[in-house]
Amino acid sequence: MSDIPSQPPAFDARQTARTLLRASRSGALATVRPGTGDPYCSLVNVATAADGAPLLLLSRLAIHTKNLLADPRVALLLDDRGRPGSGDPLQGARISVSGRLAVSDDPQDRRRYLDRQPDAQMFVGFADFAIYRMQVSGAHLVAGFGRIVDLAAGDLLTDLTDAAPLVAAEPEVVAHMNADHADTCRLYATRLLGAPDVPWRCVGCDPDGLDLQHEGIALRLPFPQRITAPGLLRQALKDLAAAARATAPDSRRG
Repeated sequence: MSDIPSQPPAFDARQTARTLLRASRSGALATVRPGTGDPYCSLVNVATAADGAPLLLLSRLAIHTKNLLADPRVALLLDDRGRPGSGDPLQGARISVSGRLAVSDDPQDRRRYLDRQPDAQMFVGFADFAIYRMQVSGAHLVAGFGRIVDLAAGDLLTDLTDAAPLVAAEPEVVAHMNADHADTCRLYATRLLGAPDVPWRCVGCDPDGLDLQHEGIALRLPFPQRITAPGLLRQALKDLAAAARATAPDSRRG
């Protein structure tokens, strides 16, 4: 019997977009200049709310903030540069997320932003800075030849309707993973995601996956199934750890 070539995995636009959104730490923010209507683009750091909505820390003194306070419509371009194996940015995946930005007073949005952008701690207390959350209206994903897809907000965001217990437990989960299971986080990154063997820390979790980070590099570990409660999460993390330990280490990673 002749060998049959293995088929590449089917392209999942929804999963690709969600992973790219969760793993991005910076992007290009496009706003509209009042009066002229001219576009204006700036570089911003990014995090995500529990449902995946982009979070930004912005100063009212910045041009982009003045623009969006006059017209909240924005677009946020994110790509996969900076992650392991990334090369020519035009060969990688990128996504343009459209929506409206507004100030968020939710302390959980602030916490999640600072978990992913700890250097922002020195600015977040200044009077002119605030956390802004995007109300997503849609997105445009470019993930390679023949992989160009328009997505609705529901394709990009995570439904939290039945996940209140997990969302409430997230700070405790993150602290526990980093204090007691740092080696497991490292296994997830190196064995399951092909990342360099460096100290990885957990910076968040939600029903769809776990967020890992090392310095300027962020990773997304999707769960095999939706998780809505801490007990289910514990079992899922144990199963993923077992899968990671069963995977032979690749000596080429470093």
